[in-house]
Amino acid sequence: MIVKIVLLFLVFMGTLAWFGKMHWLGSKRLKQTKCPACGRYRIGKGPCACGGKG
Repeated sequence: MIVKIVLLFLVFMGTLAWFGKMHWLGSKRLKQTKCPACGRYRIGKGPCACGGKG
């Protein structure tokens, strides 16, 4: 019984890791949050602190 629980847990964790490695899930949104000038992540919708285009 314990072996089944451990095996199901490992399968579940492997599935979560597999979905986490898929870059197509949120890559567009993550690219939009980076400043094109300096590459830092922007918080909010305002311009970047570096003053570059963003």
